[in-house]
Amino acid sequence: MMTELPLDQVRTLLAVVDEGTFDAAARVLHVTPSAVSQRVKALEQRTGLVLVTRTKPVRPTESGEVVVRFARQLAQLEGDARTALGMTGAGETTRLSIAVNADSLATWFLPALTRVAEGLEIGFELRREDEARTAALLREGQVMAAVTSSPDPVAGCGVRSLGRMRYMAMASPGFVRRWLAGWPEVPLRDVLGGAPVVAFDRYDDFQDRFLRELRPFGGARGRRHLVPTSEGFVDAVAAGMGWGMVPLQQAGPLLRAGRLVHLAEDRPADAPLYWQQWKLDSPALAAVAAAVAAAAEEALG
Repeated sequence: MMTELPLDQVRTLLAVVDEGTFDAAARVLHVTPSAVSQRVKALEQRTGLVLVTRTKPVRPTESGEVVVRFARQLAQLEGDARTALGMTGAGETTRLSIAVNADSLATWFLPALTRVAEGLEIGFELRREDEARTAALLREGQVMAAVTSSPDPVAGCGVRSLGRMRYMAMASPGFVRRWLAGWPEVPLRDVLGGAPVVAFDRYDDFQDRFLRELRPFGGARGRRHLVPTSEGFVDAVAAGMGWGMVPLQQAGPLLRAGRLVHLAEDRPADAPLYWQQWKLDSPALAAVAAAVAAAAEEALG
């Protein structure tokens, strides 16, 4: 097995993974599909490992993820060097891919990115994903940084705490009248379990965890509505489709307007968030990390 990783082969593998097919990668690289296939095959022969699955779309294997991550890091360092040497053309930008959860994206995260100096010419590629699964995108080499719920650093990454995002159980006044009859005289644990509930997606068990705190082994039994956007989730709760755990940052105007009410104001649920990023000496990545940390300190405490 040869120990070198030819850069043209590494870049070709990255293009195949990003574009999803060998033909699409060939168009991006301005070579023939046969040349792309030969480069990937040669790289696999050098490493002695299968690096991608020949499916549609192409997916990196566990070994391929290592090479993809290396390729992205190499591209980032090359871009930083070109910028430092004044070799970038007019309008040329440095691309930074970041995974972020929907609630952060809907509240404090975008203002954080506006703090990054314009002179750095950064183009952001944001990947929306549940905070419990954003770390997986780091491991796969799909992103360079992530807002995640995991304090355990992904291999090759550094981690820092951002703070906690606070959620509260809420519902519309009309929902309370229809589904929570007798509350608050009747304990919430006795009426909430059978009421309709709003969840973000099939993986969202935040509402069930809240119910289990009220009554052990007492998850939601009522109808479950899945609304996979942060804004849509809050709108669905305010419209009376169900109750849900609403980010306090989004609830303020609706509480003041009387469209939402607290169900358990004395029982907040806090979700810790962390920033993980590749350990690269990259000015662009460092600037984004500083801006995110500053915005999170103000928004999350």
